[in-house]
This record gives sequence, structure tokens and C-alpha cells, in this order.
Amino acid sequence: MRKLLIGLWLLLPVAAWAYHEGPGQDRMALDATDVELDLAKAAAAKGDWPGAIKHYELAAKELPSLDTPELMAAARRIRLSAAKAKLNAEQLPAARREIKELLKELSEDDAVKGDATQMALLDEARAAHANVQYYWTWLMRLEGAARTEWEPEVEVARQTYRLLAEEADARGESKEAISLMEDLEATVKLARLDLEELQGLPLPSQ
Repeated sequence: MRKLLIGLWLLLPVAAWAYHEGPGQDRMALDATDVELDLAKAAAAKGDWPGAIKHYELAAKELPSLDTPELMAAARRIRLSAAKAKLNAEQLPAARREIKELLKELSEDDAVKGDATQMALLDEARAAHANVQYYWTWLMRLEGAARTEWEPEVEVARQTYRLLAEEADARGESKEAISLMEDLEATVKLARLDLEELQGLPLPSQ
């Protein structure tokens, strides 16, 4: 028995090292991710969008390898949050590109359809994409783009808002449905405004 106890005692440093190099590293990475996410949310609450972007991007780097559905969902959530922060920071081209990439990835991932968390994220990505298209159309019109160029862009936003509003209404989420219908009406109005009227309006805030 004494030899067994001595043997187990000698193995303790090995076990601690193994944990540190395996699960321990993942736990440390997740803790670091949580710290960066807290800092990102605090920055966003203050309207410090560059700070929020920085911390969201650091959080994404801290995540351990994405070998589980939960970690994959977390990584996608962070990417969407960073892209939305870029929209608020008036980094429209970057926000548009990143949201489109994420939306494509979510839409083509069969695993998302059976995961309520990622389906909710897909809807949020759709709404963010519609928002981006709305602002993108506004800028295109102010820059003098032809109707044939900007109309397909605003049509994407219109169709997305309508779809999301109908889905929210079907789920009984009346408040969300009303908000999405208001977004839809704003999109229709944007397409109908004369350029002179549009130029007289302030650019809407994100």
C-alpha cells in the first residue's frame, strides 16, 4: 500500500501537467474569452465602438479550437457582434462583407437547422444583413448610383424584413414583429423617396 501511495504521489505532477496542457489550457482560453467579451460589452454600452471591436476580435482569438457545436456557435456569435459594432462605428464596407460571409456560412450549414441557438443567430444575422443593405442603399443613392444599381440592394432588405416579421408573428412575438414591420416600411420609403428629398434628410443612425 505504501508503495502504491508513493507511486500515486509521484504521478501528481504528471497529472497536473497533463491537465494544464489539455483541458486546463481550454479553460484558461475560455476565461480569457469571457474577460474580453465583458470588456467588449462594456465598451458598446458606452458607445465606444472601436473599443468594442477590438475586444470582440481579441475574444475570437482567445477561443480554443472550434471542435464542438457550442464553441462554433460562440465563435459565430462573437463574429456577428463584432460586425454589428463595425456598423455602429461607420465601417460599413467591412460590416457588410463580414455579415454576408457569416450569413452564407450559417445558411449552408445543415447542423444549424437542428440547433435552436444557431437558428436564432441565423435570424439575427439576417436582420443585421437587412440593416446593412438599408444603409448601403442610402449611401449608394446619395452618391448618385443608378436605380438599376441600388434597387436590388434595397430589395434584399425589404424581402428579409418581411420574412422575419412574418416568422416573428407566427411565433407570437408581436413586439418583434411590429419592430420588423417598421423596418420594412422604412425600407419601402427609402426606395420611393426622390433624391432631393433624401438629400435633405440626415443619415439615419445605426
